Amino acid sequence: MTFQIVINLIIAVMWMLLSESYTVPSFITGYLLGILLLLLLNRFIPDTFYLKRVFKICRLILLFIKELVLSNYDIVKLVYARKPEFEPGIFALPIELKSNWEITLLANLVSLTPGTLSVAVAHDNTHLYIHAMNIDDINEEIHSIKSTFEKAIMEVTR
Repeated sequence: MTFQIVINLIIAVMWMLLSESYTVPSFITGYLLGILLLLLLNRFIPDTFYLKRVFKICRLILLFIKELVLSNYDIVKLVYARKPEFEPGIFALPIELKSNWEITLLANLVSLTPGTLSVAVAHDNTHLYIHAMNIDDINEEIHSIKSTFEKAIMEVTR
């Protein structure tokens, strides 16, 4: 991925030098031309096209923002209820993530979402222990986290 970004930047700078126009629009034109060239020569480059990963990263960020807004709404409803009825608890989330970076990212995304907090990671990195403010159904919570954050993290990192 970094190799492709460097190649794209070199193409953009070469475009600026060859067109003898040292402006931002000229650089952007060269950068877009570099993207087109990388797309055309994709089969000669060892890794997948880097903008695919950039779009997946943007999708992960948007997913986090969506979950952040929804969980904030749920917490506000819980706090302002006349007779709040909630069931806090700790559950073990089985994870398929392997690297420490992926597990740390998942733990941070869970902790940054209101109403949940990452408590610990199992010694063998197979489970993440999460405290939730309101657990209606543990299996539903596990499925929710696995289908959103864990799936998006695996798309970005693999």
